[in-house]
Amino acid sequence: MKQILATAMIFSFFGLFSCIGKSADLRPDVFLESLNSSNDIRIIDVRTQPEYEEGHLQYAVNIDWDSANFIDKVRNTFDNKSPLYVYCRTGRRSAAAASALRRVGYEVYNLAGGYVAWLAEGKPVTLYNVMTFSADDGSQVNITFIKHATISIRHKEISIHIDPVTEHGKHTDYATEFPKADVILVTHEHGDHLDDAAITALTGDKTLLYLNQSSHNAIGKGTVIANGESVELPGEIKLEAVPAYNITPERNRFHPKGNGNGYVLTINGLRVYVAGDTEEIPEMAYLKDIDVAFLPVNQPYTMTVEQLANATKTIKPKVLVPYHYSQTDLTSLPEQLPDFDIRLVK
Repeated sequence: MKQILATAMIFSFFGLFSCIGKSADLRPDVFLESLNSSNDIRIIDVRTQPEYEEGHLQYAVNIDWDSANFIDKVRNTFDNKSPLYVYCRTGRRSAAAASALRRVGYEVYNLAGGYVAWLAEGKPVTLYNVMTFSADDGSQVNITFIKHATISIRHKEISIHIDPVTEHGKHTDYATEFPKADVILVTHEHGDHLDDAAITALTGDKTLLYLNQSSHNAIGKGTVIANGESVELPGEIKLEAVPAYNITPERNRFHPKGNGNGYVLTINGLRVYVAGDTEEIPEMAYLKDIDVAFLPVNQPYTMTVEQLANATKTIKPKVLVPYHYSQTDLTSLPEQLPDFDIRLVK
């Protein structure tokens, strides 16, 4: 009987620790090498939001170690199918976070010496805000808001840039800050959406460029895609071009019907709608199962705050990201949309 109990205790002991994930501290060069070899990048900056906003690793999501329900926030963002990479300023907070995450089944790699060591070795950093969403298979879709109407989407090894612009509010050096794009999308020909220099900087040997007819006329390259057309992109990502235009009579000269595109990308089940420059239009009622919606809100070129609220109620996205809003006052938006997850980015 004692032997049976002892054996049971041994199995229980190993059963407990079989649920614990692996963990290791990695020097900055090894940390970067490991990230570069991964097709599913999952980085958590466990510092405070003000620290994160001063600069962070590319594609890093900010989840403060000292915030309430840290583990629950990580679980809501990342499953445990692929490794997590964590860091803080000097490595102490992230070591504690790595230990806690390991105990609940994650494989975790901590940046030894933290952000300070990373900077000391001249490794790349960015200021851009990153949002992470899960596709149907649990893989991560990283959406980087760069500025104004400029967005980057990464899923596994595929990188997509939408309306890349070098100069608008702040300078973006695409040649040094981002790898070559697999796909570039342009919604329309206005200068805050179409920039040939940015497109050139992001273009590699296999880069695909899709754009509306007027943008093609302006720069003379790429493949034209019109409202209602769709195409399959690398990584089995579906791209749909949808209408984007003004409906208010005194504004329709800015974005006439049939010219510009919005885009819906279906990435392993995750549906992302990037509206382009548009007002609240009837065609929005046909958009279904949108997980993330980027909707523009600035006068007189796109939507009013009220139109944005109405459009959101029509589309019913799981997450709303107002963009292209310049100095528009959005303080009333949470009150108008109490049942929606609203992410404000700058």
